[in-house]
Amino acid sequence: MGWLPPCPPPLPPREGLALSPGSHSLRYLFMGASEPDLGLPLFEALGYVDDQLFVSYDHESRRAEPRAPWVPSGTSSRQWLQLSQGLKGWDHMFTVDLWTIMDNQNHSKGSHTLQVILGCEVREDHSSRGFWRYGYDGQDHLDFRPETLDWRAAGPGARATKLEWEVHKIRARENRDYLERDCPEQLRWLLELGRGVLDRQAPPLVKVTRHVASAVTTLRCQALDFYPQDVSLKWLKDGQPLDAQQALPEDVAPNGDGTYRGRVAVAVAPGVAFKKM
Repeated sequence: MGWLPPCPPPLPPREGLALSPGSHSLRYLFMGASEPDLGLPLFEALGYVDDQLFVSYDHESRRAEPRAPWVPSGTSSRQWLQLSQGLKGWDHMFTVDLWTIMDNQNHSKGSHTLQVILGCEVREDHSSRGFWRYGYDGQDHLDFRPETLDWRAAGPGARATKLEWEVHKIRARENRDYLERDCPEQLRWLLELGRGVLDRQAPPLVKVTRHVASAVTTLRCQALDFYPQDVSLKWLKDGQPLDAQQALPEDVAPNGDGTYRGRVAVAVAPGVAFKKM
């Protein structure tokens, strides 16, 4: 594969540059179709820091657009220009990768789709892990393993592409360098830009409501206006969390203002006591 990930070169070390408390992630999602039908784009890219969309790119405009107020888009920003150029490079190489996979699948006709997710997570102790996965026609296809510089094929149909890509040892090392060095460095740069936004903490406002219908009472616990997204809502019975068969699944959704709301419900018979957690 003759391409590199969409990432600025590593930034020089800076005194006092530290991650916010907790873990953070940088993810790029690439998606597209071999033919522009069914409403699918030829290529579209989305970039996220944690759960916050910060950049988008599409084949039609061939432009990277900032999607967060803390991201600079002026031409004077070296990092933004490099990021834009990286996404333009992916616009071309995404098509190359898609047609390579199609050829190896003997899919010369019809519309087929490719999805790519790549990025990294930096933990509170400054350790990191990278991820780079391909999906083809909605199914897992290939997963890059930086520790062994090879690709894991999700099924027999992916083996031909796995073998073809593993011939390029130099590119495999560049992939590893991106995941283990460049991606964490870019994430730190973005976290610095978003300081005060990405590291904010908004505790949830919790309330419980009761709904009675016939002989069944439904208790619903709601957590409102919290950030970040990670939250665990559980009902307790006799001090023990209920399993998935007893409580309805958690439902967490964005509010539209950068915060989240969530709820979890349980149906109880009269006289049964529960606690929320």
